[in-house]
Amino acid sequence: MKREEVAKLGEELARRLLKKRGYRICETNFRCRVGEIDIVAQQKDYVVFIEVRTKSSSEFGTPEESITQRKKEKLVALALAYVNAHQNLPPHWRIDVVAIELDQKGKAERIELIQNAIQLDQPSPLSSSRYIP
Repeated sequence: MKREEVAKLGEELARRLLKKRGYRICETNFRCRVGEIDIVAQQKDYVVFIEVRTKSSSEFGTPEESITQRKKEKLVALALAYVNAHQNLPPHWRIDVVAIELDQKGKAERIELIQNAIQLDQPSPLSSSRYIP
């Protein structure tokens, strides 16, 4: 599968998972001058910004491990840009990650929702699993 096909399939799988988990999809592929948010959803009293990471090979690690510190900072900037540009949003927001691993035929081997994966001022669940004392 081509990279664009993998990404498109991943976002579709992520939307299905999120709907099953009670998220209401508000917007997909929101773009602004800072960049793009894959999915904007609402869950209870949260607006949730979702980064979808899909990989068809584990050669360079898991999907969630591919999120660099720079990307985390960009996601926070994107979330803030969205919140500042929209009114009547729920009172709270967070950034979740959907990590998807596909086999060679494009079938999902793993789909994992990581809630509150990227936080403003504390270590994220994405980096804490790689901590080595």
